[in-house]
Amino acid sequence: MPDHALQAVGLTRSFGAVRAVDGVSFTLPKGGSLGIVGESGSGKTTTARIVVGLEQADTGEVLVGGTRRPAAVRGRARRLARAREVQMVFQDPYLSLDPRTSVDAVLRETLRLHFPGRDHTSRVRELLDQVGLGARAADARPGQLSGGQRQRVAIARALAVEPAVLVLDEAVAALDVSVQAQILNLLADIREQTAIGYLFITHDLGVVRCVTDDVIVMRHGRVVEAGTTADVLGGPQHPYTRLLMNSVPRPGWDPEGIAAARRAL
Repeated sequence: MPDHALQAVGLTRSFGAVRAVDGVSFTLPKGGSLGIVGESGSGKTTTARIVVGLEQADTGEVLVGGTRRPAAVRGRARRLARAREVQMVFQDPYLSLDPRTSVDAVLRETLRLHFPGRDHTSRVRELLDQVGLGARAADARPGQLSGGQRQRVAIARALAVEPAVLVLDEAVAALDVSVQAQILNLLADIREQTAIGYLFITHDLGVVRCVTDDVIVMRHGRVVEAGTTADVLGGPQHPYTRLLMNSVPRPGWDPEGIAAARRAL
């Protein structure tokens, strides 16, 4: 059996004359956590959308568990099976949750679609417990929940289909710092309990440092640096990686110097 949950091999994607993703390759081990870091326009989100299946690569391929993930499949059963392989959690859960639908109904709908005939009542309870929400949250609608609680619901919905990979696209960026820490701790606990692999898409090096084992740095659609998180953040080799690290505000921060360095790249 392959020891990786996900592989991306030579992915490219162009929009007109713009090469948004340019030869991107990486491997996510089973149960591993990989960060894709870069500023807006780096290609990290387009890469994530290709992995999930929301975008189609011009060239290259994605493999899950060693099996090529087709860009499109025919038939309802095959589409559902493909969807179960990789799930995505977005930055703003309020936009991905129906404001008229209770938490219980959101989870039941997902479970009915993918696992008809199972005991959904007990599974809903398990999912709520897994993401740190009590039974009382089951009857709540998104508008009655905090941002952190809504993100927990979004994570529970993704976990409901038992994916091999969870893609988290700036999944804590919209939350207060204290709530970010709670969600990141929750994700770490879930990874310990399951064999799920995480693909974190973020511009936040603090998030990368806390929750990833490995990281790739993207600029203008290309991977400019890759390695273990400790090595890349502890001793960045590429000027762009150093620029990202120097851009984090701290005592002695020099925004004018950073701007000049950016222009020089």
